[in-house]
Amino acid sequence: MNDIFKNKKVNFKKLAKFDFVENVYKTEIMNGDFILTVKIDDKGDVSTELVEKDSGEIYTLHLVEYVQGSFVGQIKEEYEKVLSTIAEKCFDNDVFKYEYSKLVIKYAKEKYGDDAEYLWEKFPDNAVCRRKDNKKWYFAILTVGKDKLGFESTEKVEVIDLRVRTEEIEKLIDNKKYFAGYHMNKKHWFTIILDGSVPIEDIYKKIDISYQLALK
Repeated sequence: MNDIFKNKKVNFKKLAKFDFVENVYKTEIMNGDFILTVKIDDKGDVSTELVEKDSGEIYTLHLVEYVQGSFVGQIKEEYEKVLSTIAEKCFDNDVFKYEYSKLVIKYAKEKYGDDAEYLWEKFPDNAVCRRKDNKKWYFAILTVGKDKLGFESTEKVEVIDLRVRTEEIEKLIDNKKYFAGYHMNKKHWFTIILDGSVPIEDIYKKIDISYQLALK
């Protein structure tokens, strides 16, 4: 269960739409033989209880890793399917830890109506925003080691890749605040570490420019 809700944050406004009542959701699984109760506390922590309907007894074998068998396997599959649906419908992605990372995602949503998209299962701590009209990216947020940007440290940092006019690349890149585009075409992209080294208002302006450049 921990993996299902990893890097997720509950959106309490969405719970009622999913038939949660006072943060509690009940459903039947295994053709109605079991009742699954899912509770979400005020902190967003998830707990579950699975009860066999006929006996009224709490069932826990689906939570024991080493227990195998087709019956237990089917219960686990249906149990995890319910939780995965709740994670998808009632939780928001909460992958990034930097305040600026969250702010730029919020900015794109509020100004352009674009949600951050997490496109790579193998790289869940990377996301992109792209225009609705032509599906072109106008920024990517990536989690990388600082050594990838030319530092000696391998400390993980969150960065944003943005589009820039080709003629402005040379004067922009200073390898202090602005870096050559990581994992992008360095003639058209540059990178900022989202640690506050560049003011957020400056980043917003550069997002607007990148958005317009993605129109071409």
